[in-house]
Amino acid sequence: MDAVPAHQILDFFRDGFEHTAWRLETRRSYAADEATEEYQRFLTGINPPRDEGPWFMNARRQMAAGKRIERVRLVDEPATDGQRYLLATTPDNLAAGEDIRYMFRSEAEALGLPTFDFWLFDSRVLARFNWEDAERRMELSTAPEDVVRACQARDAAWHHATRYEEFTARVRSPV
Repeated sequence: MDAVPAHQILDFFRDGFEHTAWRLETRRSYAADEATEEYQRFLTGINPPRDEGPWFMNARRQMAAGKRIERVRLVDEPATDGQRYLLATTPDNLAAGEDIRYMFRSEAEALGLPTFDFWLFDSRVLARFNWEDAERRMELSTAPEDVVRACQARDAAWHHATRYEEFTARVRSPV
């Protein structure tokens, strides 16, 4: 299993996949979000501004090339501040062409989904985040048993997850 620093994930989105990039997001919060002024303002009730940064510009390029970027995000009941922040910023991802769906954590647990974050590229490469590592490395695997388990988790999560618009109608306001 190879490991690369998590910040290099953007490299995979430039030229690391041919068709699909799929992610399961399981964490209750992300330190990278919490460290921003935008997040701190969000906690006071101020909606995040539109984001047009490198991630979104690249996502648009990938979508224009016919590729798909999809995610399922788990949400607790009630949603944590970090999860509410992601709900509030999801419209930027959707505007860039991503398809993001949501599922309550209790549903994911009932399905036996993994408890760790990962990206799955073209159903061939599993990139599992190691948040305990000080450098937040991604552990890459092409081992068939790892990839098959990730594909099974993706299929189950995608089948049971709810589109953003429907999900937000079921939970309290993200701000």
